[in-house]
Amino acid sequence: MATAAVQIPSYNRVEPGSQQLQAAIYPEAVPVSSEDPNTIAGDWTHSFNKALSAGDFASVRNLFLPESCWRDQLGLSWDYHTLNGPEKIESFLKSGPDTPRIISIDIDASNLTRKPAVSAIDFNGKINGVATFLSVETDVGKGKGLLRLLRDPQDGSKWKAFTLFTAMHELKGHEETTKANRPHGVDHGGQPGRKNWQERRMAQENFEDGLEPTVLILGAGQGGLTSAARLQQLQIPALIVDRNPRVGDNWRNRYHQLVLHDPVWYDHLPYVPFPAHWPIFTPKDKLAEWFESYARLLELNVWTSTSITDAKWDETERQWTVTLVRTGASGKPETRILHPRHIVQATGHSGEMKMPFIKGMDSFEGENLCHSSQFKGAPTIPEGQNRRAIVVGCCNSGHDIAQDFYEHGYDVTIVQRSSTYVMSSKNGLDVLLGGLYEEGGPETEDADLMFMSIPNAMLKRMHQDATSEISRRDEPLLKGLEKAGFKLDSGPDDAGFFMKYFQRGGGYYIDVGCSQLIIDGKIKIKQGQEISEIKPNGLLFTDGETLEADQIIFATGYDNMRGTARKIFGDELAERVKDVWGFDEEGELRTMWRRTGHPGFWFFGGNLALCRYYSRMLALQIKALEEGIMKYEAP
Repeated sequence: MATAAVQIPSYNRVEPGSQQLQAAIYPEAVPVSSEDPNTIAGDWTHSFNKALSAGDFASVRNLFLPESCWRDQLGLSWDYHTLNGPEKIESFLKSGPDTPRIISIDIDASNLTRKPAVSAIDFNGKINGVATFLSVETDVGKGKGLLRLLRDPQDGSKWKAFTLFTAMHELKGHEETTKANRPHGVDHGGQPGRKNWQERRMAQENFEDGLEPTVLILGAGQGGLTSAARLQQLQIPALIVDRNPRVGDNWRNRYHQLVLHDPVWYDHLPYVPFPAHWPIFTPKDKLAEWFESYARLLELNVWTSTSITDAKWDETERQWTVTLVRTGASGKPETRILHPRHIVQATGHSGEMKMPFIKGMDSFEGENLCHSSQFKGAPTIPEGQNRRAIVVGCCNSGHDIAQDFYEHGYDVTIVQRSSTYVMSSKNGLDVLLGGLYEEGGPETEDADLMFMSIPNAMLKRMHQDATSEISRRDEPLLKGLEKAGFKLDSGPDDAGFFMKYFQRGGGYYIDVGCSQLIIDGKIKIKQGQEISEIKPNGLLFTDGETLEADQIIFATGYDNMRGTARKIFGDELAERVKDVWGFDEEGELRTMWRRTGHPGFWFFGGNLALCRYYSRMLALQIKALEEGIMKYEAP
């Protein structure tokens, strides 16, 4: 007898081939004594360094709790790892070179945030231990880290590591050209015929006199700009190309009312943070202007109105041959052939728009049927007339577009086919980002380190509690939505927003007003029914109901970035690279900001915060390859 397939709820679905991340288990709570946190952290790091330098990996293992993990970014290897449990830590150290790449770790007490202190390791503050920032030294570089220690009730209440985080931040002898390493800016003395800054800048940007970029970056959004900025500070020539006429058009051309749902403290870019007067939530056109200014201020090489017409990889020479067509101010196309050693695809968080094919699409006789990425804003309704709009899709874009239609006088219906995680902007961001990214909070780099130091399995466990707290605060909102027929979920295993973002890249709405419109009946919901056919005057659903519409917008998301790679670079590359997003076996995000499986090709995406942080990691890998410090095939 055949067994029926188990239907996985949409909120628990994962990217194909990725892992369902299991939430970590909190260790037993043991009261913290009156011992000095500096002494506790100092004794542990001394024991760790002694065992590591002696190659005594069994003793290293004994310094970790059974529930512990060591998360590392480019320190132990040229990859990202989360080593879960003492046995895995010992095994990994034994499998590497005779001498571990990390030489030592030391306490970083350079400010109040970083110094050793009693700190909770869980969301609710019931399990306390000692936490300290670290400075890390490896065989080829220096970095930062963070250590969380708890007592082990099974081993005489000894202080042991619950989480250890280490991350490479710079390569020895190849530090960024910032602060004490900043350029001089002028060469004094008699030099006949020398060029001034403007002339040198133009030659550099246009790659004149036979100059070639080492890295070609596709896309002038936050991914392209931040990665180019980091590479420039490591003296790696990079060129950004974008099809749009201006930097920032990838935001400028989106729907009319778009405003970032993340707050300003979370969204700073490297080297040039937003000024103190910047609004908490940034309108899309203001962000576009900032991107354009950012590219100029950091002297990034950007060719707009430029497309790739051909790209081939030479396995022997380890370089690309790329044909570009660039349309300059004169309007005349110019063809350039370049030979970068790396291409970074920074064309957005995801790939091509996911537009469903539905019977009758060509028969629609209304005013507009398009994907949300093509939607420019709700048109004004002619005086004395009525208009109806249907938005298919129930995440951030779908809600924002529906609200835009309502504000322009349309009769609006959102089609919600499965369920959505909803949290209010205020309560959600207060709970999830409070204490890290807020006015008067830690320095951005410290906040990033604190966030990244939490292994994803532990983050999921913490966010189960955080999601419960957000739901408690949002109770009236959520009850009102359910009463209106809106189907809610709590994210993967009740872990809410961040886990949905990492696991699926969608399925959530950060409420900035549309939920109340749904509760009040001002925006209607069509829930749980698939579209059977598109009729000349609207949509026919599987339950037999027809909804009439003048405008139909599909806010149905985007495909995997691998699809965009296939479209630009062909099947050979697309089959060689690995899938993007979703978790791997260790709980790290797949393929993004790390080696893809194809030498000289990288995926780069994410929100502004992820781009800020991982742009450094990407640039370090490319710099290490270019200097011969790292080999692509190395572990």
